[in-house]
Amino acid sequence: MAGPDKPLFRDLHADDDDPEVTEIESLCLSCHENGMTRLFLTKIPFFREVILSSFECEHCGMKNCELQPGSTIQDQGVTYTLEIKEEKDLNRQIVQTEKATVSIPSLEFEVPPTKGVLTTVEGIIDAAVSGLSLDQPARMEHYPEIGAKISEVILKLTMLKNVDEPFTLIVDDPTGNSFVENPYAPKSDPNTVVKHYNRTAAMDEALGIMPAETGQDDTPGANEEVMTFNTNCPNCNAPCSTHMKMVEIPHFKEVIIMATNCEACGARSNEVKSASGIEKKGCRIKLKITDPIDMSRDVLKSETCSIAIPEIEFETDFGTLGGKFTTLEGLLQNVKDHLTGPNSFLQGDSSTQENKSRMDSFCGKLDQIINGEMMDVHFVLDDPAGNSYLQNVYAPDDDPEMEIEHYDRNYDENEILGLNDMKTEGYEEES
Repeated sequence: MAGPDKPLFRDLHADDDDPEVTEIESLCLSCHENGMTRLFLTKIPFFREVILSSFECEHCGMKNCELQPGSTIQDQGVTYTLEIKEEKDLNRQIVQTEKATVSIPSLEFEVPPTKGVLTTVEGIIDAAVSGLSLDQPARMEHYPEIGAKISEVILKLTMLKNVDEPFTLIVDDPTGNSFVENPYAPKSDPNTVVKHYNRTAAMDEALGIMPAETGQDDTPGANEEVMTFNTNCPNCNAPCSTHMKMVEIPHFKEVIIMATNCEACGARSNEVKSASGIEKKGCRIKLKITDPIDMSRDVLKSETCSIAIPEIEFETDFGTLGGKFTTLEGLLQNVKDHLTGPNSFLQGDSSTQENKSRMDSFCGKLDQIINGEMMDVHFVLDDPAGNSYLQNVYAPDDDPEMEIEHYDRNYDENEILGLNDMKTEGYEEES
């Protein structure tokens, strides 16, 4: 077990000879003798904590492995739509939780929620073929028509691995805890569409989530109050406190800042959420970095905002890094920390030398920007919800190095924000 000076969730190193595995003697469901379950708690950067477990019985040889999210159910569900265009896409790693559904629309094939696994696209196909092949000889003998149809599906699934033509794989997880590897990081993934959505009441009930109480506190001076509630540290899982306060940002709007400080391991985190809902228009802010002092500008990046630096071909997807209230230097350092931290997808044995070299080159350029050695690059915040902010040091006058564009969202952006299906009039009658 992890000691008092070690975090509960450890980063995974390829050269780690002692990866802090917890062993638990447990019952084998096959032969009812005692086998051994091994647990390993690790982090996936650009994602979150996961628990890897494997079981092996020395008596009957039964083996089993599973993956479970180490964090709580997220505020929104998530759908990954991945376009498989060539054979190397079959090696994409996928975190599939026990609540996730995987489907291949072109075959009208769907794998319902099962145990959580850390797998690949090819692994998902192989597991589906293996499951369908089970008892197939007996099925062909007693139910030949059904058996023939299943054999046809097995053949089609097997042929997918040749990638003779592109096909789509969809991972839909109402808990928001599944994940699809982006091999192009730090660039955005051109072959994957990520959509976050609000769960229905039925989904919340299936996940065992109680409906949230509604209502607002209209007490005078409520914005001045710091609310504190008990939680667990996201780093070491020790009990700690999270503080929440409403803050008004000059020349912008009110936001909610949530800060967690863990005395056990010293970890600190902050998260920012808009207090005013989604704006009528999206907002794109472009700053030309011309002086090292620009690194001290305040930045509010909402959870719906993407980041881009065109000169070094960097762009994040919607929702990456969550909500942040920091400085420009702090935000760029946060990006670098996520990229340079131990990462089983980009730094471990599964990564290619090309990926590692590309990542090292990018981080070197990011360091140059942070240290003021690379100027005249553009930093772009693009928030379809209109809730992000970059400090104008010339306020209330216009900033000569900053462009702010308010734009009408397109259908896809409204879809990401869940606005296309939102009904604001006549819903009482429907209820």
